[in-house]
Amino acid sequence: MPLNRRKFLGSAAATGAGVALAGGVAGPAEAVERGTAKGRGPKRYSFTVMGTTDLHGNVFNWDYFTDKEFDDKDHNDVGLAKISTLVNEVRREKGRRNTLLIDAGDTIQGTQLSYYYAKVDPITAKRGPVHPMAQAMNKIGYDAAALGNHEFNYGIPVLRKFEEQCDFPLLGANALDAKTLRPAFRPYSMHRMRTPHGRDVRVAVLGLTNPGIAIWDKMNVQGKMVFPGLEEQAAKWVPKLRSMGADVVLVSAHSGSSGTSSYGDQLPYVENAAGLVAEQVPGIDAILVGHAHTEIPEYFVENKQTGKKVVLSEPLKWGQRLTLFDFDLVWAKGRWTVEKAGARVLNSNTVAEDPRITRMLGDEHKKVVAYVNQVIGTSAAAVSTAEAAWKDEPLIDLINLVQVETVKAALAGGEYAALPVLSQASCFSRTAKVPAGEITIKDAAGLYPFENTLEARLLTGAQIKEYLEYSAKYYVQTPAGGPVDTSKLTNAENTPDYNYDVVSGLTYEIDIAKPKGARIANLAFDGKPLDPKAQFVFAVNNYRASGGGAFPHIAGAKQLWANSEEIRNTIITWVKAKGTIDPKVFASVEWKLTRDGKPVFA
Repeated sequence: MPLNRRKFLGSAAATGAGVALAGGVAGPAEAVERGTAKGRGPKRYSFTVMGTTDLHGNVFNWDYFTDKEFDDKDHNDVGLAKISTLVNEVRREKGRRNTLLIDAGDTIQGTQLSYYYAKVDPITAKRGPVHPMAQAMNKIGYDAAALGNHEFNYGIPVLRKFEEQCDFPLLGANALDAKTLRPAFRPYSMHRMRTPHGRDVRVAVLGLTNPGIAIWDKMNVQGKMVFPGLEEQAAKWVPKLRSMGADVVLVSAHSGSSGTSSYGDQLPYVENAAGLVAEQVPGIDAILVGHAHTEIPEYFVENKQTGKKVVLSEPLKWGQRLTLFDFDLVWAKGRWTVEKAGARVLNSNTVAEDPRITRMLGDEHKKVVAYVNQVIGTSAAAVSTAEAAWKDEPLIDLINLVQVETVKAALAGGEYAALPVLSQASCFSRTAKVPAGEITIKDAAGLYPFENTLEARLLTGAQIKEYLEYSAKYYVQTPAGGPVDTSKLTNAENTPDYNYDVVSGLTYEIDIAKPKGARIANLAFDGKPLDPKAQFVFAVNNYRASGGGAFPHIAGAKQLWANSEEIRNTIITWVKAKGTIDPKVFASVEWKLTRDGKPVFA
């Protein structure tokens, strides 16, 4: 739904005060404590902007894949119920009207709670439910949220319904209508903070999302929306916001700070561009960073044009942290100027869940717990992914088996039915497991926590070899002879687990003593050295097929077939149909790590 720019700018300027009145206008009694009384030196005012990002459907401090309270090695907690308690504490300390609360995206995907209300009991149904994330964020009192790339996973209709259910704007200055090139969502929001000195402080929040959406959710957005670079759109909008009277400009960016991209040369834009925005675009005071799932309490970037330092902060994912931006302003030469800005994070494991949130969404939580505990089959043995990052494990074999059988069935009787089918899979979670005995939906879903769908592409043997070499850069080069520490063996060059693929249907070795690009050895198909010219059908998830991870050849390979069903659901359906799974039937050791030709693990 493109917006008329003239109407939008006018209405936004008018309604910005309305947005602020709901959550950001300070009464004199509150603000006097934070400002300097008239006649006693320069007029000053301070306020705080709180920020979250990458909430990924977490309301409760609960892990639906293990069906118990969330915990990790650092004893972090998750969820908006915890964030709500922190927000309440900050508002009590600072004064409710001297604060704003914003988010940097990836809100409605990631847990079985968010999946349930997108697919099982969808919010888009006639008289459908209100999304739990919308309910929680409305209750907490968010002022604005940027769009994340995962907002598009369930399609634009689900996103639009979620937008409709939110009492705050979803911002995306670089999410444009493909035909008109006008903003498809609100680019910014404007908020007024009332001071004891006469003139309000006007705070603009500019929302920027990730250009990778064009690749990762191509099936959902192609021909409908385009996503230009963050730097380009920030350079367009920040001067406009300043000309509209913004005293403070914040950017909420669903984009990491590192300046890197995982989609290679598929797009001319940078994926993790928040630092570049701060460096290249003058007029920005602070950036709430998202997308990268890293914790950055406070980080300063100097703008190249002005020399001004811009403060960046990224709170840890899933509601584990809450960022606080503290701004000190001074009145000089007829305007408010930021004299000092800093950031810090609060840890949600220091507080209890807000009972207002847990009570409000208790029924939704119970429904999802019952859903994930449905029994769909049995397993002859207990298996896990604990060592799947360095060993060929049965659970990864299971994913590949399901994908191969699904693609073979889809291509049966067609032009490519006679070609052998290979398959890629990653160790998405090192804690996934299937117990001996009953298998539930949560067990099967835990193998594949992402909403990826399945495709079939056409590759040659030579391309497969290069694909595997690229994947093998995941391992830290480790000389032969000495001990191997698995805690230091993987994730070389900050490669996440989900960007390391194993390929089924072949046998091969990865020699980690060799430099990257020269590690794949004894690569064979059907017991014979792989023919570089041979053609193969490659079963691959849509993220990888669209260029995610920047693997060679795959994004440009011919597409033979594509499916709209999540691979996770395909696995669940497969287990239901089989009734019983036996690792002895499908498990095999097709790849192994070596050093100078000798196996690393027995």
